[in-house]
Amino acid sequence: MGLFRRLFGSGAPDGFTGTLEPEETVIAFTAVEGGHLVVTSLGLWVPGPRRIGWHLISKVKWEGALRVVEAREASTEGPVVLLEDLPAQRFAVADPGKVLRAISQRVEGSIRHRERVESPGVWILQRKIPGRDGVVWQARGDAGVDLAAVHEAVSGFAARLAG
Repeated sequence: MGLFRRLFGSGAPDGFTGTLEPEETVIAFTAVEGGHLVVTSLGLWVPGPRRIGWHLISKVKWEGALRVVEAREASTEGPVVLLEDLPAQRFAVADPGKVLRAISQRVEGSIRHRERVESPGVWILQRKIPGRDGVVWQARGDAGVDLAAVHEAVSGFAARLAG
């Protein structure tokens, strides 16, 4: 644990029960039902507490509440990790400004390259994984596109990467 943390604490809100990594920096936070949303250099902590890495957040949007769509790693096609979106989580936040901005910047900042396969509707992304060296290739289908269609859409791209 660094001297700064020993002297000044982690920067996390009072009552936060998650365990931050030694190099993890708190950027913003807000209280929500069941705990806090805590934006850090490594991901978004949601009540539980549980951290979602920036490379596994598909969408974040303000819709009268903060809507966060987390993805799970469902399969692979060569060197490409295929993602499936989990059901959206909604968090009532009094003032979303700073937290929404911080989340959006980090999700977008994790993306190094993006390509679109229009039919059937697949995004192929190269993303930085927070706290690690290197990048990962990911693919995720639009709503309603099944995993088999994502596999098919990504197969040629994955073959070129594998080379």
